[in-house]
Amino acid sequence: MKSEAHILIVDDDEAIRNLLHEFLKKRGLHVSVARDNEEMQGVLSRTPIDLLILDVMLPGKSGMEICRDIRAYSRIPIIMLTAITETTDRVVGLEMGADDYISKPFDPRELLARIKAVLRRIDPSGQDKRLQPQIYKFSGWTMDCARRRLVSPDAVRVELTTAEFNLLETLVKSGQRMLSRDQLQELAGSSSAYGYDRSIDILISRLRRKMEDDSRSPKLILTIRGGGYQFVPEVITG
Repeated sequence: MKSEAHILIVDDDEAIRNLLHEFLKKRGLHVSVARDNEEMQGVLSRTPIDLLILDVMLPGKSGMEICRDIRAYSRIPIIMLTAITETTDRVVGLEMGADDYISKPFDPRELLARIKAVLRRIDPSGQDKRLQPQIYKFSGWTMDCARRRLVSPDAVRVELTTAEFNLLETLVKSGQRMLSRDQLQELAGSSSAYGYDRSIDILISRLRRKMEDDSRSPKLILTIRGGGYQFVPEVITG
């Protein structure tokens, strides 16, 4: 996990803000807090943030709306907090671009584990990246894993969330093998993050909307009936 990562907690419950602030601070994280969208924007305008913990039920603009707005211009990792446990609400959160989702009440230690997992996906520790290819090219696309950038055949940078980038990287490195949903969850590091079957399908759908000419007739990522997904293009490293 990134040393002294800066976490921003956005929650209108003062008790939760104070609890998480003290808990995470004691564990070596730099923590800022905000009670609503206005205070959050103030923090974001003053200092860089490594990860955003965002409550769904906020006064004024909701967490879902804030998540959607942020995804229009930033890939900052977002963990959603909610007292709602319905699967449909988790789906909506992921569709909006959240990287993880945790329901209240929760153990702060579980949230810390989720934070560490998300930050590791951005900057994995203990791996010598110099020994691994960092640039992948396929069907006119260029994927730079070191800078975590994806550029389209039209030379336009396509913004991906942390979870989307990790999943695409896993597919690109698959060697055109079919991978099951369970394999994709494990290899992309998302099995603990979402914990239910539709998570991979949602991420695949989001990638297709951003990368395919017609997401209903995909040519890059194919669905294998009864199996999983296959990344079709030939990949060149360099």
